[in-house]
Amino acid sequence: MNTIKNFDEMTAVLGSRSMRKRVAVVCPYDESTQGAVARATEMGFVDPVLVGEAEKLGDALPGVPRIDAANDDDAAARAVALVREGKADVLMKGLLNTDNLLRAVLSKTDGILPKGNVLTHLTCAELPDYDKLLFMTDVAVIPYPTAQQRTEQLRYLLRLCRSMGVEEPRVALINCSEKVNAKHFPFTEEYLQLIAQTREGVFGPCLVDGPLDLKTSLSAQALHKKGLESPLEGHADGLIFPDIQSGNVFYKTITLFCHARTAAILAGPAVPVVLTSRADALESKFFSLALACV
Repeated sequence: MNTIKNFDEMTAVLGSRSMRKRVAVVCPYDESTQGAVARATEMGFVDPVLVGEAEKLGDALPGVPRIDAANDDDAAARAVALVREGKADVLMKGLLNTDNLLRAVLSKTDGILPKGNVLTHLTCAELPDYDKLLFMTDVAVIPYPTAQQRTEQLRYLLRLCRSMGVEEPRVALINCSEKVNAKHFPFTEEYLQLIAQTREGVFGPCLVDGPLDLKTSLSAQALHKKGLESPLEGHADGLIFPDIQSGNVFYKTITLFCHARTAAILAGPAVPVVLTSRADALESKFFSLALACV
């Protein structure tokens, strides 16, 4: 598989596969969710089922199967049940609170997070001045990752990169500087453990380095100007942030000022979960759905 370098290539690959993913769409009452699902259906890579209150669904997406639900919690539970029964490959959030959906996903009795798995957030961004897609974690779910959570974040990030054709992903472990500082930034010592495991082959073919700041991760010029060496050579495919604050600020900065196109999913559950904001535009929801289907 050739490396997918932008979202248009991603959707073109999906459209050419003649393989449809079954998508349970929870409370698709808004035009952006409906539009994203309609576009993906038209392109031939999803078979959706709408789960929600009949009155609120109205005549949305005629011809698409639907399951009636009493309220948001009931809709989330019914959609999760479809996954658990092997009837859905992707779960997609529509116009409901994230808490409602996550309660169903994380239910100890009826949820879809396998024991031992970590729930985390993965983002893919297409930036105007970067020559490939940039993947990152976690900008939305885990406030301060533990060493075990960070290990799983790396596994998920690598898996997503490889699914997009990146055979040997380059992943930067982000900090405000390139120095290990156990006193003020104890996570930088955990970075060294991840790098050691990478060299031992624990994560398969990949290059992982850090701590690195954003510029030395993404710019060979910045790396060399600082007189530093890194196997990533300033061309990272993925970024792992130390905490949700740094990741969230970076994400919002690139979308606001750089006009980056983004897609996002939850990893960890039995199937990918499209968890965009209720205010996100149709395009972002469409690309997120496509990313989940990859």
